[in-house]
Amino acid sequence: MRRLALAVVLATALCALKAEAQTCTASITSPLSFGTYTGTQIRSSTPFKVTCSGSWYLGLNAGTSAGASGTTRYLTGPGGAELSYQLFQDSAYSVVWGNTYPTNTYNGSGNTSGYIYAQLSASQIEPPGTYTDTVSSSTASFSLTVTIQSSCTISANALSFGEYSRALLKANTTLSVTCTDTTPYNVGLNAGTATGATVTNRMMTGPSGKLLDYSLFSNSTYTTNWGNSSGSWVSGTGTGTAQTLTVYGEIPANQNTISGTYTDTITATVNY
Repeated sequence: MRRLALAVVLATALCALKAEAQTCTASITSPLSFGTYTGTQIRSSTPFKVTCSGSWYLGLNAGTSAGASGTTRYLTGPGGAELSYQLFQDSAYSVVWGNTYPTNTYNGSGNTSGYIYAQLSASQIEPPGTYTDTVSSSTASFSLTVTIQSSCTISANALSFGEYSRALLKANTTLSVTCTDTTPYNVGLNAGTATGATVTNRMMTGPSGKLLDYSLFSNSTYTTNWGNSSGSWVSGTGTGTAQTLTVYGEIPANQNTISGTYTDTITATVNY
């Protein structure tokens, strides 16, 4: 699973709007954490406090990532990969917190408590690893960290052979594998549920426990058995989007059967 945390460690930056001398401080007293990122938009917030005798404004810069701006900030990770996020002044996440007075700085007077609102954008596809950024005001900065962990999901469609008339019968179906970008994976198929079945001699069970032999292959020439151990797995590398794998099935000819429906259940496992 992908895990992500966003930490704000310290902010003590104020700019006075008035000429008279004044002492102002600002602090953020708790970390800002997004929790676990699963590719959907996540919003979070953390409180801040300003102690000041007069008027002030607090600006936050674009961060340290190349190409970042006050309206689009980035956390930088492995190989220069980037995840976009943004900071806001309001709970509606509509007023960007930037560094240009008075357009998008946080402006106030006297002692004030409020929140920094953060949003990590949805549908971002990047490699696993740790992503960081540092956002600064005039006298201090706070760090942000996000971790993406390798993850994979798998789904399968049914394989239907149709009607068996003792002639060689072939059919195919597909699996769908979705892994985080650059994540290597292997997919294995087990022996099924029939008693005595193996990954090289699978069996469907029919009326009165009658068995029907069949095989599963990973290639369209029906020569490479698809098993459940190293050497018989199907391998790939994740792209962050669904990848389709084809399963080829074959029922040998000339098997003695009785009329009825024959079934089996195969478990597909993705290893990463």
